[in-house]
Amino acid sequence: MVTSSIPVDTPTPLPPARAGEPARPAPAPITAVPLRHPGRWISGAIVGILAAALLLGFAQNPNLDWPTVGEYLFAPLTLQGLATTIFLTVAAMAIGLGGGVVVAIMRLSPNPVLRVVAGLFVWVFRGTPVLLQLIFWGFIGAFLPKIVIGIPFTSVEFWSVSTSDLIPATVAALLALGLNEMAYASEIVRAGIQSVDHGQTEAAHSLGMTPARTMRRIVLPQAMRVIVPPMGNEVITMLKTTALVSVIAGRDLMSNLQAAYAQNFKIIPLLIVAAIWYLALTSILAVPQAWLERRYGRGVAGARESSTLRLLRTWKGGTK
Repeated sequence: MVTSSIPVDTPTPLPPARAGEPARPAPAPITAVPLRHPGRWISGAIVGILAAALLLGFAQNPNLDWPTVGEYLFAPLTLQGLATTIFLTVAAMAIGLGGGVVVAIMRLSPNPVLRVVAGLFVWVFRGTPVLLQLIFWGFIGAFLPKIVIGIPFTSVEFWSVSTSDLIPATVAALLALGLNEMAYASEIVRAGIQSVDHGQTEAAHSLGMTPARTMRRIVLPQAMRVIVPPMGNEVITMLKTTALVSVIAGRDLMSNLQAAYAQNFKIIPLLIVAAIWYLALTSILAVPQAWLERRYGRGVAGARESSTLRLLRTWKGGTK
């Protein structure tokens, strides 16, 4: 079906006048007036005024102590904790994503032993709080004083070390966060693998590809479209979850700032410092997440360029 539209400001053509009739005057162009929505402007103005009043009252609160915020924002204590927070986030996500792929494949394996073991792993680490796991790994030395390598059921030891020396607070935090993330990532990866049509796997096998190569070259690239958005949220969640490391003195951002306000009692200003850094890091992480979503969502209906990427592309184009 073919449709046509007439521009608003273009007069509608009239049929030619008959012989002997005076020429007909052309009608005036139509002026379209958009429908007004005064309720939207009123509600927007009210919300804007309330938001501005809230921000202004927050910024002018004398208990906020902006000089202290500026003093600790780039202090060595803060930057050292920030570096530890970034390290824990990256390392824990690397462990979680790498191990999550393995656990997801195990859960989809036809081998019942692999399926049961992977299911138990997910059940334990996804079913217990992260705080509990952090405390457990932080005090693992009380449960297992020494790690020994030797002949089982005998007194022969080839190597032994104190558990507390082998697993300090930072390593304990990394184990707790990484294993917990592995359980969640495995479910995300499993959902992504199952979203790929089984005919893709059958076609790859018919071409002589091994199961491992089929998974690596055919299934996982297509599953990334489903995996990337929730996994990006997991990265941001992991960044914020590292704040719990303070319960075992993991020397992250929150641990160092807590140690500082335990001495100077300036709790609110130092919490504002932590909030500023967490907001800055999550804003930075949103950019590669949006790029990856657009990259793996190409050719999919509804996949559009995010506002963040569009803003960056416009700014970059304007600076040339």
